[in-house]
Amino acid sequence: MTLDVVNADNQKVGSVDLDDAVFGGPVKTDLVWESVVHEQASRRRGTHMTKNRALVSGSGKKPYKQKGTGRAQVGSTRTPLWRHGGTVFGPQPRSYDYRLPKKVERGALRAALQVRLRDGAVVVVEQLTAAERKTKPVVALLGRLGVSGKTLLVDVQIEENFLRSARNIAGVSLVASGRLTARNVMNAARIVLTRAAVERLQEVLG
Repeated sequence: MTLDVVNADNQKVGSVDLDDAVFGGPVKTDLVWESVVHEQASRRRGTHMTKNRALVSGSGKKPYKQKGTGRAQVGSTRTPLWRHGGTVFGPQPRSYDYRLPKKVERGALRAALQVRLRDGAVVVVEQLTAAERKTKPVVALLGRLGVSGKTLLVDVQIEENFLRSARNIAGVSLVASGRLTARNVMNAARIVLTRAAVERLQEVLG
């Protein structure tokens, strides 16, 4: 597969060859699913919490004597059996993150890029740079490239001026190629990669 490389004016200035061993073959959607679920789980805050009988307010004094009342024996007003008592085995703060093999993550990213390439949603540019920190020129650039909506911009290393110019544009996200995930790819309608990013991804995913 060969992709055209365009400049800031959307004029073809070259091409880049994609390795069929990397971006060809069947799409393993199960790997994409595993990677997306893993990233979503790692992003969960996990701050939910309920109070057990040691944490709820109330006295530790025995409410009434042990025997002779005809009622059930109770040792504390904070018992889970009573209203306003503690919660038994309730949710506690925890991390939902878990380890996912690196081969699965690379395979998921490879499959996600395959899907976007077959959809024709990938644009390869020579470079992503900005002469000054202004949003308007970047908006004009995206307009010339014909991308709109949720757009993912990928470079080996995001230039500082370009980062500050594009980060306020609604629906546009910027990711370095080394931190690109399958979730990033599948969550974008259009993907703009630099030539250097494509070469680096082929090297890593090969």
